[in-house]
Amino acid sequence: MPDRPDPGHSRVDTIEAIDDLNADLARRHTTTTSRGATVPAAVVDADLAAVGRDGYVILDHLLTESECEDIRAAVTSLLDRTGRNTFEGRQTQRVYSVLNKTRACDRLVDHPRVLALLDRLLLPNYLLSQLQVINILPGENAQLLHPDDGMYPVPRPRPPLSAATVWAIDGFTQDNGATVVLPDSHRWGDGRRPTQDDVGVKAVMPPGSCLFFVGTLWHGGGANGSDHARLAVTAQYCQPWLRPQEAFTLSTTRDTVRVVSEDIRRMLGYSIHPPFIGMVDGMHPKRLLDAPP
Repeated sequence: MPDRPDPGHSRVDTIEAIDDLNADLARRHTTTTSRGATVPAAVVDADLAAVGRDGYVILDHLLTESECEDIRAAVTSLLDRTGRNTFEGRQTQRVYSVLNKTRACDRLVDHPRVLALLDRLLLPNYLLSQLQVINILPGENAQLLHPDDGMYPVPRPRPPLSAATVWAIDGFTQDNGATVVLPDSHRWGDGRRPTQDDVGVKAVMPPGSCLFFVGTLWHGGGANGSDHARLAVTAQYCQPWLRPQEAFTLSTTRDTVRVVSEDIRRMLGYSIHPPFIGMVDGMHPKRLLDAPP
């Protein structure tokens, strides 16, 4: 390679086994430690146990009331259109390409409590698959129940290929569109679909809380029978060898990539899944950020 070897990085020029390729191509941009490492192991163990049992866990009060209000103020002006079909929601407002429009949601994408779970469930250098603001208006019907990783043609049951979060900026109640989850449905095999006998659970939670679930869990936005909108932010993540739902390397400018956290930068695809998934011109993609703006 044309780069100088990193003195702290062993160099392997003779490849005798596939594992010999598991090194940073540029020998310059080594993998950084996730902020999830700051969360006590006992806390992560408890969260992970709940996810393993039910397919989801509710993490209460991760954001303060003030932080929720900051997010609300930043995204309200962006809520200018409703869904294009019944899945997106005819009475549901959605904002895509959020990272290019506001920094207010960054703290949700890279929250240490979420990263700590992702660090256990997915391979290193997992990717951000999607980031949306979702505002369910009064009168919206319940969304079609679905698993988030259903677009990946891998037989079920299977280990999670992805995971998702839904952050309550407004409190989620029994009647305002709280996300509905089907406990234990993350274990279902191919061909199994929800029936009338499957009891859904509404993810009722106070503002600033987060619903975390694996991509195999069947779930959907609830019907909003209240008089008020229900504002939420959802971030989804996937294995580093999968194609994300949103092509962030195209939708997010390099100026934005330069100012987000290292965790988000890595999850946007400025990282490599060894030996060379994600490379650019044979080198680490962070090289693109070394050039002047």
